[in-house]
Amino acid sequence: MTGRDDLRFIPSVDEAVRHLEAEGVLDGRPRSMVVRAVRAALEEERGAILGGREPRTGSEAEVRRAILELLGRAVERASMRNLVAVVNATGVVVHTNLGRAPLSGDAIEAVAAVSRAYSNLEYDLVEGRRGKRDLLVRDALCELTGAEDALVVNNNAAAVMLALNTLAVGREVVISRSELIEIGGSFRLPEVFEKSGSRMVEVGSTNRTHLADFEAAIRSSTGAIMSAHWSNYEIVGFVERVSLRELAELGARVGVPVIHDLGSGILVDTAQLGIPGEMTVAESVKAGATVSTFSGDKLLGGPQAGIAVGSVDVIARMRSNPLTRALRPGKLTLAALQATLTHYLDGTALEKVPVLAAITTPVDELAARAEAMVGSLAAGLGDRADVTVTEITSRVGGGAAPEREIPSRGVDIAPKGVSAATIVANLLEVSPPVIVRTREDRIILDLRTVSPSDDDFLGKAILEAFGGS
Repeated sequence: MTGRDDLRFIPSVDEAVRHLEAEGVLDGRPRSMVVRAVRAALEEERGAILGGREPRTGSEAEVRRAILELLGRAVERASMRNLVAVVNATGVVVHTNLGRAPLSGDAIEAVAAVSRAYSNLEYDLVEGRRGKRDLLVRDALCELTGAEDALVVNNNAAAVMLALNTLAVGREVVISRSELIEIGGSFRLPEVFEKSGSRMVEVGSTNRTHLADFEAAIRSSTGAIMSAHWSNYEIVGFVERVSLRELAELGARVGVPVIHDLGSGILVDTAQLGIPGEMTVAESVKAGATVSTFSGDKLLGGPQAGIAVGSVDVIARMRSNPLTRALRPGKLTLAALQATLTHYLDGTALEKVPVLAAITTPVDELAARAEAMVGSLAAGLGDRADVTVTEITSRVGGGAAPEREIPSRGVDIAPKGVSAATIVANLLEVSPPVIVRTREDRIILDLRTVSPSDDDFLGKAILEAFGGS
């Protein structure tokens, strides 16, 4: 039998979909998307046959069954591209690829409340007339940061671009060469400058920039001075940076506003988080930044948002910029942000904001959870793997505190007779998927980023990935 003979075993789209429906593969999946995935998989199979692939072995019934199983896997893979919840066992607390900050229970309830009904998004309940959405969280942000005014847009890159476009469109912005960052997704700060309509003026060298460098670059065409957080890297050794306070004093002296891109919005004492040296938003404001921008979904622990706080004059100008409408957040973002800020206002952030709780969980608690999980997994896996408690380090991650490590505890699984890569791939197919890290063909589960309520599920997922108990 030639490879082309396999063509006669390829079912029609309708036949394939009916089979998958009988097998329950369609349950909970839109039929149109299943049809799309089946059609694509059939075309791929047909192309492989016509391209000279070796014929499938076995009886006609076995070949047909193999093709139908292939279609079922194709539908499963297509569904994996949808947005779903996952279990983060990587130990990276603010994991950009995994959605950064999970929301607190109160934030989730706030989102649900404004989702199921109308809301006062742009209606002033005090005045009984049209209101402004950006004022809903302004007072909370001002109270927490000491700023005069605040504005929320859809992410920090938008906040930076809005500040640049408002203060320096058609003009120059002076920035240290060491701060021309690129972060995930090939986002580069110089490109934001370009899109904002401002012109970037680099000063200093890669590792050392002095106040005199900034002073020499100031001229009549200067629209702003900017300082940016290093985000996801560090420069060590023979290094010098100009402090924000020095830049603010220079800006005040020459009448030029200072933009400070903090990256992550930290609203608590960094010593409580074990990351001293990172600047809080309140410290940025106190140092004299004209406008400070930061993310809502990194160490602040809320939804994706870009927040700008600063002087009344500058924030008012940003608020009236036509770009603000294009960059404004929706009601779900504002509801989640408002609830998250409330945790900070009432002093419960370290307990209720998930990323802060994860960072501050004592190692002893993680060790106790790891011991319990090892006992359960060892019994379930038997001689299929060696399972031990391991001392590891977690990372803050997410451009929030580069290279900052946190002592942690987890579970080390050394599979026997199967590769760690196979188990990792199987874990992506459980529901919800489990994301882990590996080390020398072993699977590492870092419990710092796993909610205690997910421990039982995580254990069952591991057993399933090994083929059941």
